[in-house]
Amino acid sequence: MMNKGKVLQGQVIWIAGGTAGLGLGAVRCCAEAGARLVVTGVNALELEAVLAEWPGQAVGLVADARSAQGAEEAVALAVKAFGRLDGLYHVAGGSGRAQGDGALHELSEVGWDHTLELNLKSVMLTNRAAVKQFRLQGGGGVIVNLASVLAYVPAPEFFASHAYAAAKAGIIGLSRSMAAYYAAEQIRVNVIAPGLVETPMAQRALTDERVMAYVRDKQPLDGGRAARVNDFDSAVLFLLSPAAKFVTGQVLAVDGGWSVMG
Repeated sequence: MMNKGKVLQGQVIWIAGGTAGLGLGAVRCCAEAGARLVVTGVNALELEAVLAEWPGQAVGLVADARSAQGAEEAVALAVKAFGRLDGLYHVAGGSGRAQGDGALHELSEVGWDHTLELNLKSVMLTNRAAVKQFRLQGGGGVIVNLASVLAYVPAPEFFASHAYAAAKAGIIGLSRSMAAYYAAEQIRVNVIAPGLVETPMAQRALTDERVMAYVRDKQPLDGGRAARVNDFDSAVLFLLSPAAKFVTGQVLAVDGGWSVMG
């Protein structure tokens, strides 16, 4: 584990989707690493609890990541509270199954539009707002976007959500394109790609023994299991921190071995 007491000291980090699951885990590890935080999410009660945990160190607002206005307000809050914005970790997103995502022959247009808006358009909006602020300030900045191993290693038997896979693949393409375009301005953009993680979004898979038997084979590290939220702490801290100052356009799989298991 990296030294949380120093690695983000003084940095101002916006965590989009920071009130539950991987986002909440990121808030905690970044706060422990000395960052000052802007937290956004859609649940007011969850946000209130997060801010109460880190008084004076974290500020936030209720904002849907699919809202351009919400993204701009988050950046404005960072500047008002802390004077600048140094980094963004975009975690917000989710499943579109309930709206009609699935295998292509079953995929509805509503499901497609909902899933891409939730998972890809939201990334564009938060990243755009952050990049504008980085360029205004000068001196660069860092973005980490959350994708999925399903973007490039399909699992057709249990995870045939084709709009979701397309959105997560889009995040990788967008991030790499941004990394190339803005590198000369010292703006770094990288991606974390998880396998199955113990989060509220994953309950369908986590409670299905057939799926979990599959996951134990696909994610054999540490005895074969779903990832835990704190399995991501070191990756998040590394990519957000100056320790990764020579790293951009990369996809870091934190997937227990999924992407190499065939």
